[in-house]
Amino acid sequence: MKLSNERLVLREFIENDWIDLHKYASQELVCQYQPWGPNTEEESQNFVTQVLKDSKQEPRERFVFAIIYMEKMIGAGEFNIRDYANLAGEIAYIVNPDYWGKGIATEVATLLIDFGFKNLNLHRIYATCDPRNIASSKVLEKVGMINEGKIREDLLIKNGWRDSLLYGVLDYEWGK
Repeated sequence: MKLSNERLVLREFIENDWIDLHKYASQELVCQYQPWGPNTEEESQNFVTQVLKDSKQEPRERFVFAIIYMEKMIGAGEFNIRDYANLAGEIAYIVNPDYWGKGIATEVATLLIDFGFKNLNLHRIYATCDPRNIASSKVLEKVGMINEGKIREDLLIKNGWRDSLLYGVLDYEWGK
């Protein structure tokens, strides 16, 4: 399965992607707002192994795509179906900092949201981010997601509990 636009391809992970994944997942800067990392090589390999295993689940709930830009794997975009009954899904993305500031995360988020509405026929798609992660907040707003509020202390990270900003978009709002 592939998603793409003029600049990017999002394709399913392959086993050797752990090498390029490790280039960014091993950096403190990349994972500062996350409950994981910086990754060891083994943790990066285990992540890709789990992604490949999850891609074979039925029904499938997790879709993780390698971001390919200028023929290089530079990050990951993820779509998770969180509630089949209520047709809800969640997006996430991470990009190698060598490629920050180029609009890549915005394009990835757009492709993931399109996928959720057009391919999975969902009603609601949401994303969360650390309130300190201004760049990610801007991405979610730029793609048309609405800031629905703050979830207090919902994620345990290295330095303690983290709040999350909640962003969402509904199927009939998308593409207006």
